[in-house]
Amino acid sequence: MADLLPEHPDFLWRNPRLKSSYDVVIVGAGGHGLATAYYLAKEHGITNVAVIDKGWLGGGNMARNTTIIRSNYMLDKSTRFFDRSLQMWEGLDEELEYDFLFSQRGLITLAHTDAEVRESIRRVESNVLNGADAEWLTPQEVKELLPIVNISDAIRHPVMGATYQARAAIAKHDHVAWAYARKASAMGVDIIQNTEVTGFLKDGDKVIGVETTRGNIATEKVGIAVAGHSSLLAEKAGFQVPIQSRTLQALVSELFEPVHPMILTSHHIHVYVSQAHKGELVMGANTDPYTAYGARGGFHTIERQLAAAVELVPIFARAHLIRVWGGVVDISPDSTPIIGKTPVEGIYINCGWGSGGFKGTPIGGYTLAHTIAHDEPHEYNKHFGLDRYYTGHLVDEHSASGVLH
Repeated sequence: MADLLPEHPDFLWRNPRLKSSYDVVIVGAGGHGLATAYYLAKEHGITNVAVIDKGWLGGGNMARNTTIIRSNYMLDKSTRFFDRSLQMWEGLDEELEYDFLFSQRGLITLAHTDAEVRESIRRVESNVLNGADAEWLTPQEVKELLPIVNISDAIRHPVMGATYQARAAIAKHDHVAWAYARKASAMGVDIIQNTEVTGFLKDGDKVIGVETTRGNIATEKVGIAVAGHSSLLAEKAGFQVPIQSRTLQALVSELFEPVHPMILTSHHIHVYVSQAHKGELVMGANTDPYTAYGARGGFHTIERQLAAAVELVPIFARAHLIRVWGGVVDISPDSTPIIGKTPVEGIYINCGWGSGGFKGTPIGGYTLAHTIAHDEPHEYNKHFGLDRYYTGHLVDEHSASGVLH
């Protein structure tokens, strides 16, 4: 009987002993932190790296997002940035040698008002000019692509059209974290779990180490990638980041046969939904209207979200809710991520993604790694530095962001 049992798989990453010093310490073992470590090793040959997390690998927002990957932003800088990320996604499973169920099924973003129609058509034209795929759909074309959508004029928020990005995708979020961790670990990166960074050691305005619950670590370069907790960690380092941390709620239904082959979203009534590979409907809601760090759902938000979803897609009324949760998102003033240097020499930060962190995992890690390795931003993130809030060169993406901030 024992011969019939499958062999226990090897661990995907090493469980090393914490060293007293590293060339680089990355705080946060989520998607962006792990991707940064991977690209430091792969692109820059820097392998004496520790990725430290107060919890478990991929246990923060990486485990709580709704996995939508798209690039249909409004401004030139953002569209090129996110479309490069989408291009990286399209070959990432082969590069990492791990099947994380990347599925390009297309994204329909509904418009419900005259103003939304004008803004959406303008965004489509901007996307096309920047080389990203985008189309404008009439209500009937929406119905042809996704028959379950209600395009009746008799509902509260009638569908007046939609943007469509065929290359948009979903992926298995925890598998993405495991894939980055596996490759980074194989190249010598140490992944240290259940170890909290409690402070920073500095010599004047230069970092010389980090304080953790398992002792001090000497290092001259630190990357911070902790999403909604970025402002708390920045304060410990002696600087501030202009972000708000709010709970973003989501839910999942019981398993169904395939009924929803695409990704459907509406910014106006704020609901977005896809059907995961196992069959459950995964829905996202709006952020709570106050600063909070609680990673849990609330009935008042879910009730409004489900009411909107059922009106748009009546067959969803037969779905049973089985789980609700929340993630702590980091919202920047211009709805654009912050990737770059900080006022403390040797400390670099990746934050401010709002609800868009998962889609930016490859490009966020790639550009932060470049910035750490060269002490200057990459071409893709040179406009996304913290200094833009001092110079006034904002990259305002409120109209195209996934959350109504």
